[in-house]
Amino acid sequence: MTTYIAYYRVSTDRQGRSGLGLEAQQESVKNFLGAEPDVSYIEVESGAKNDRPELKKALADCKKFKATLIVAKLDRLARDAEKILNIVNSGIKVRFVDLPEINESPTGRLMLNMLGGFAEFERRLISVRTKDALAAKKARGEKLGSPNPAAGGAVMAAAADEYAATVAPIVRSIVAKMGAASLRAIAKQLQAESVQTPRGGTTWSPSQVSNLLQRLAA
Repeated sequence: MTTYIAYYRVSTDRQGRSGLGLEAQQESVKNFLGAEPDVSYIEVESGAKNDRPELKKALADCKKFKATLIVAKLDRLARDAEKILNIVNSGIKVRFVDLPEINESPTGRLMLNMLGGFAEFERRLISVRTKDALAAKKARGEKLGSPNPAAGGAVMAAAADEYAATVAPIVRSIVAKMGAASLRAIAKQLQAESVQTPRGGTTWSPSQVSNLLQRLAA
């Protein structure tokens, strides 16, 4: 009998090949269930893309077997509030390992709506800021991109991704407790909880939170 169907998503082909982020998702799902899921689907695609064949297969199986879809993190399912709610409203049960308090209750659905909206807002805000920053650099005549991307770039990116994946559950927990939170409010709470920044300090700024969310949105 198929009870749980896991859906994992990594954002780039490089991450898909390396397993970056994937093993952490698989481990969290296994620990949550106390066993391996009955069926698993792995997607290599950006959360902003609508065409996700593996997710379609997972949802189809959930309907067929009346199984529960389980994902390690809310943003692995989608970064669009409407998309997340459409899946829930289709009658498919969904569990989020990083947000176990979200369920089919009215309170759970309200939290899901708020968090989905927050994720979508941050994704769009980060996209606008990134485009503006690149346009400003180009206007100043600065050369975009690393002059030597092969020299340690992949290692640095992998370390940054790993750090973001570690802190992400803490950020989502803060948002779940506080409701719709600003970057400044999240930074203040991270500092209050003595969460280390990427450089090892404990003083967070809104821009650092924005950078973190930008990497999670990839």
